[in-house]
Amino acid sequence: LEKARNAQLKISIPDEITVGELATRLKQTAAKVVAKFMQMGEMHAISDVVDFDTAALIAEEFHAKVEHEVHVSIEERLFVQEEDNAADLVERPPVVVVMGHVDHGKTSILDAIRKTNVTKGEAGGITQAIGAYQVKSNDSVITFLDTPGHEAFTSMRARGANMTDIAVLVVAADDGIMPQTIESINHAKAANVKLIVAINKMDKPTANPERVKEQLTKYEIVPEDWGGDVACIPVSAVTGMGISDLLERIALEAEVMELKANPSRRGKGAVVEARLDKGQGPIATLLVQNGTLHKGDCLIAGTAVGRVRTMRNDKGQEITEAGPSTPVEITGLTEVPEAGELFEAVEDERLARELADKRTTEAKEKQFAAYTKVTLDNLFDQMAANDMKELPIIVKADVQGSAEAVKQSLEKISNDEVRVRVIHAGVGAISKSDVSLADASNAIIIGFNVRPDAVAKAEAEQTGVEMRMYRVIYDAINDVSDAMKGMLAPKVREVALGEAQVRQVYKISSVGTVAGCRVTDGKITRDAQLRLVRDGIVICEDAIASLKRFKDDAKEVAAGFECGITLAKFQDIKEGDVFECFKMEEYRD
Repeated sequence: LEKARNAQLKISIPDEITVGELATRLKQTAAKVVAKFMQMGEMHAISDVVDFDTAALIAEEFHAKVEHEVHVSIEERLFVQEEDNAADLVERPPVVVVMGHVDHGKTSILDAIRKTNVTKGEAGGITQAIGAYQVKSNDSVITFLDTPGHEAFTSMRARGANMTDIAVLVVAADDGIMPQTIESINHAKAANVKLIVAINKMDKPTANPERVKEQLTKYEIVPEDWGGDVACIPVSAVTGMGISDLLERIALEAEVMELKANPSRRGKGAVVEARLDKGQGPIATLLVQNGTLHKGDCLIAGTAVGRVRTMRNDKGQEITEAGPSTPVEITGLTEVPEAGELFEAVEDERLARELADKRTTEAKEKQFAAYTKVTLDNLFDQMAANDMKELPIIVKADVQGSAEAVKQSLEKISNDEVRVRVIHAGVGAISKSDVSLADASNAIIIGFNVRPDAVAKAEAEQTGVEMRMYRVIYDAINDVSDAMKGMLAPKVREVALGEAQVRQVYKISSVGTVAGCRVTDGKITRDAQLRLVRDGIVICEDAIASLKRFKDDAKEVAAGFECGITLAKFQDIKEGDVFECFKMEEYRD
């Protein structure tokens, strides 16, 4: 009967699982599961992590049916990943960005376009705030983005969104190609968008469109009347000449491109602009790229979430839904999203908030990691950058007297710009808590006749805390005062080679004290210097008199091997001492 009951047990196991958790899922005691592992010749404690295959084998031993549990990320649960059916796709208006050198007339061309197409009553300036507008040309609709040119481009591309289909490059006929024009060309090329050149200011007497065309060919942009594929349209924003040609050309290019989108899915797109309004809170201008955005939809853009409270089109009228290629201004987000962020309308608001929180935490962690730690080498730059008025230091020494002496000497060297502040002076090896304190207060650790233990060393490497070891008080003082003057150029630094532990000590009359050691880390080399450390305190520094493997002299002994070491001067070696092997090397900054 019990077997029949057990046979029905179904469990799901993730890629990795602890033995204890496996036992819980199998409804068995941990001891039984551990015993079962032993039968299979594996030793595992309850807290050990085993992989799916191992866990599945054990589960089968207990007659359980195993399923592989797949971990699904929030993003996968939240966003719809399906491809659009060709049947659902409908044509969408092209999105056009106007780029060019400052003062070549980008905005005036846009104004001219809007005047030819928008009746005067509607040009109520609201469009300027939204930074994007739709224009009707004959029977086609065109969406214009009036972004500060390439900024939108770069931030978009960095986030993998291509907002625009066509770029209109405005070049002044009297001025020709200027630095920002070249920048715009390069951005358009990199983003792989269709380029149309508008040669503006044709009303000027000095206008020379042929020269502009000639300059364009240098950047691999060959005008059509020179046998290329780039339309160059002479326009004048002042007289309105050529504006309708430009629009017709944009509509034609768009037709050839066959731009399509699926309006029957949830809206997604990009943030064009965003700002904080006193009365309405965060206001974002969105460009819907696919699907339809409805009033009341829940959406997430970067770390901002919220429901669409109000939605206005580029004419400033309230609307309830916006299809592909429609620019809208919405309110209702929790914070101001960054321009260029992607947004998506989602179903589950709780999940969306969870994802936004996760993104916020990740951003904070990233920022925290980028916050550079003070080191003696970059102290001067940091002082200049942050107006740093004090240098916090943690002092650890082998005896209380040295700790006090080092502390007082260091605090004496404060100058006008910097005050040295010893935030902690203690005795003993440098520990993890010292490193944590230094990390939190952006301090430097100065060790006097002591060494960091292994945990502290690893922690310091990871957090970027600087530790400096000294044997002479004056060296420490000189280094710190040099750092404060901004002239620190340490010409010699210590390179750790390896460590050995003393296992046994032999006294041999003709030789002196021989330490029988096991090399635990790195290697011990015959010509290196040695430091004897006992319980984290430096007892002495010495040179190696002889290094032997069995009876033979050895040049170096690697980790995992045993060796005999005699020191040149020091004889009082005890079991459990640690030899740290290092060499000094010179270097240039």
